[in-house]
Amino acid sequence: MISNESVATLTEELGERLKQARLNQDLTQAELAKRVGVTRKMVLNAEKGKVQLEVFVGIMVALNLTEQLELFLPKQTISPVELAKLRGKQRQRASGQHNANDEVPAEW
Repeated sequence: MISNESVATLTEELGERLKQARLNQDLTQAELAKRVGVTRKMVLNAEKGKVQLEVFVGIMVALNLTEQLELFLPKQTISPVELAKLRGKQRQRASGQHNANDEVPAEW
């Protein structure tokens, strides 16, 4: 189980990695903020690990790190058990039962 302290450590580490990626591209916080369309303060907060997901992803895009997102959180497939549960809720076929209101007009 991950504790709140562990979560804080992980988010701080991600922030440091964003900062290093920015520095590797020789960008200031202000330049990166302009690319993303956010304030410099938002970039600063991201580098501290305190950022909204939308801003985090925007920074990743601006730093050309979108391929890293796929490694960070790969697309999840539905397990066979979950798929079977979902199929149980899907309508398999029409019932063939009609209400009196659903009758087809005689001229058809």
